[in-house]
Amino acid sequence: MGTTHSKSSSSDSDSHLDRFKRYSGADKLSAALKKPRDQNESTSKTASSVNVNAAPSSSTPTTTNKTGGSEERTVIYDSAAPLPPPSHPPKQKPASMPPAATVPCQYRTGKTLGSGTYAIVKEAIQISTGKYYACKVINKKLMEGREHMVRNEIAVLKRISSGHRNIVTLHDYFETAHNLYLVFDLCTGGELFDRICAKGNYYEADAADLVRTIFKAVKHIHDAGIQHLTDLKPENLLFKAQAEDADIMIADFGLSRVMEEEKLNLLTEICGTPGYMAPEIFKRTGHGKAVDVWAMGVISYFLLAGYTPFDRESQQQEMEAIIAGDYKFEPEEYWQNVSETAKDFVRTCLTVDPLKRPTAGEALKHKWLADEQPHFVEQNGRPADLLPNVKRAFNAKAAWRKAAFGIRAMNRMASLAAVTDEASIMRANVDKYKEESEKEDIETASITYQPTPTSTSSSDDLNAKLANTSLRSP
Repeated sequence: MGTTHSKSSSSDSDSHLDRFKRYSGADKLSAALKKPRDQNESTSKTASSVNVNAAPSSSTPTTTNKTGGSEERTVIYDSAAPLPPPSHPPKQKPASMPPAATVPCQYRTGKTLGSGTYAIVKEAIQISTGKYYACKVINKKLMEGREHMVRNEIAVLKRISSGHRNIVTLHDYFETAHNLYLVFDLCTGGELFDRICAKGNYYEADAADLVRTIFKAVKHIHDAGIQHLTDLKPENLLFKAQAEDADIMIADFGLSRVMEEEKLNLLTEICGTPGYMAPEIFKRTGHGKAVDVWAMGVISYFLLAGYTPFDRESQQQEMEAIIAGDYKFEPEEYWQNVSETAKDFVRTCLTVDPLKRPTAGEALKHKWLADEQPHFVEQNGRPADLLPNVKRAFNAKAAWRKAAFGIRAMNRMASLAAVTDEASIMRANVDKYKEESEKEDIETASITYQPTPTSTSSSDDLNAKLANTSLRSP
């Protein structure tokens, strides 16, 4: 009977327990605790996204599991109940730059005006105004991974270039899927030396005026924090218009961030004009503003004599002469009408050690440029005319260059064969990229204007960015 009584009591107890579960909802709680492991893990992940460490409220059901003397509390959230707020406010996402705007092209491009180290220059006309510009086209394959650096540099150069009458203004820039387009003033007055040769006479004071004007523009660029205009040369010094009193312009500059500096210097050596490059560029010892002073020394020599100081039969010999500072004021017949003050100015600018070379500001204080009275060699009671000797030297050098073109071409091919595979591949790729850029029709391409980069950084940060900016002729 004891056993029968025990069964009856157990049955009654089970019935009471079932009724308790139905009314209290404890049966649902038990079912939740008995779910498979993967379902419990899914519930746990949902809870953890809210705040698993938050203390449950008095109305939140919980279970307690004792394991090894420690208590583990499992929180069961009712899906219909509002979730508790997070313990910390969510972090706000940083404001992103507005997306680039795609618009119809505002320009039509025409004939190719020239080709540089890594870019081509085409004539462009603004559709709305009919005004002509020079448009530099740079293949974006050159700058893969560096696009943001190039765009920041363009924004800086656009602002700097509009601040001086003798620096060509960068008016606009836009992109297609394949190329970057920079829109500059179109200078129609011709190259510097062509204008000189077209004159009836040409005096040392004229040369000093030209050098002074260009040096003031270089100083303006340096004072803005821009490091250098590598490959500054007479071909990039153009007159703004055909008028006799037209301004001389630094009419072209490129971007130092298009590719790594070492690669760009190598490309300039292979494809560019090394005759105006400073020794420290070839030595790869680091360079800055002083390279422009050296280039101005070479340009001054050229304006006084009609040829450059480091002309040699091969590019290798030319580079070696530059590194050694090996030049002379010879032949004597071309220098007999040039003052010693002018020669001293050239020597000062062509100081091999960049640390001992003057700054642009110091060069402007040299007496050849600073004295009120011009310096000259007297001939027949008046300043000597340099034009006959300058034209004769220039024509002689032109004839020599034409005769030696085949030899120099062979020497260049030999030097290219000796350079690294990387340089040869880079040269071939750049030539291919320029051909691709020249063929693009912007009237059918999708044109994108990148938003102007804005910054809330301090002026010190801006100066630091400017200090790392360089201007390069392409």
